[in-house]
Amino acid sequence: MKFTESRRTMFYLKFLKMQKIITLFISLLILFNHTGVQAQEQIIDEVVAVVGANYILQSDIEGQYLQSRAQGIITDARATRCQILEDMLFQKLLLNQAELDSITITPEQVEQTLDARFRYYIQQFGSQEKMEQFYKKSLLEIREEFRPLVKQQLMVEQVQQNLIQDVKITPSEVRSFYNDIPKDSIPLLETEYEVARILIKPVISKEEQDATRERLQSLRDRIVKGENFAALATLYSEDLGSAKKGGEVGFVGRGQLFPEYEAAAFGLNKGDVSEIIKTQAGYHIIQLIERRGQLINTRHILLRPKVSDADIAAASKKLDSIANLIRNGEMTFEEAALKFSDDPGKINDALMVNPITGTTSFTAGQLDQKIFFVIEKMKIGDISRPMQAEDDEQNKTLNIYMLKSRTEPHRANLKDDYSTIQQWALNKKQGDVVNKWISEKITSTYFRIGEAFHDCAFQHKWKIQ
Repeated sequence: MKFTESRRTMFYLKFLKMQKIITLFISLLILFNHTGVQAQEQIIDEVVAVVGANYILQSDIEGQYLQSRAQGIITDARATRCQILEDMLFQKLLLNQAELDSITITPEQVEQTLDARFRYYIQQFGSQEKMEQFYKKSLLEIREEFRPLVKQQLMVEQVQQNLIQDVKITPSEVRSFYNDIPKDSIPLLETEYEVARILIKPVISKEEQDATRERLQSLRDRIVKGENFAALATLYSEDLGSAKKGGEVGFVGRGQLFPEYEAAAFGLNKGDVSEIIKTQAGYHIIQLIERRGQLINTRHILLRPKVSDADIAAASKKLDSIANLIRNGEMTFEEAALKFSDDPGKINDALMVNPITGTTSFTAGQLDQKIFFVIEKMKIGDISRPMQAEDDEQNKTLNIYMLKSRTEPHRANLKDDYSTIQQWALNKKQGDVVNKWISEKITSTYFRIGEAFHDCAFQHKWKIQ
């Protein structure tokens, strides 16, 4: 029997819900854009729902609604707001359980997640400066704003993982799942790419390194003689985010800073100024502002040695030579990466890892657009010319890319997309487990949903009080 358009739409909604049920319903990307959306449209705030000790604000719903509207994916405004609220109710239910279970998340886990997310955001904007200009906040300020959200996300994910960790899927279940999808509703998979990379960090001359240290030593001498550290940080520090605040970093714990920076900072007394410290980011001098137990607040001045045109040319020439070795068959791309690349990810066959999905596959929108515009014109196995980029610390790098694989848009099928369909089937089975858990927890958890949402057609029977 052929599906009508409305039934097909309902199938897609349920299909998407299978996938969403075991992931974070309010992704950091949505929340990140939410900040910009709220700056443009004023939202009158109020508490619209309570789950345990956690609450949901009208602004939370409207922020995600406005983001969905901006993406053009809304067909029914009311139904969309109701769906957003139900997703948030589920998230808060998981968070409530995490609190009851006393799930702990370490500062290191939070910082690692922030690092991965902001690598993606900066890549999408093109640079850290462009991102900061758009949101009118420094990277440090944005990270500070997102730190508690990330901690909650990780707590929620831990509860989810505990619920579904023992769920397995068999080949017959995968086939049954696929065969149950109406033929005209089988999802269309967009083009995905796998890209390998060899990354070279230009070698900065000793003269430039020494000159940078001398400039920083001069600033340190001025501070020791009585000049104001914060004023000099504002004028000279190349950490633009903290420079706006007199170099102040804010309170952090162990494991949240570069090891060299942390070792020096925790060894200081209040008001002391460190000797020059070298980290991945460059050269620092640090002043301890305050210590609270295992938390410290510091300010710093960062100076970065400058990569010269000659340094870049030398790195580019080295990459050209490496590419020729590969093209001439003297070594594979993977072998060359292991031998020459400065990329920590080179042990994974030099494949780039998608920070959003954790896999090696990228859609066009998930790739840095400079990379995409090059590799979309390449054949499988082609190697790009050397291209400039920046690493996580905004240091210049030179890179060559090889297009490892490309899938063309097509309807999902068991032959070519078994692993993808297997994951969908597993998601559904995990979703069934989670749905059962929700139904059980609803009966023993305090809920309050505002009158404005009493008429919502929720999937679950949330208690309305």
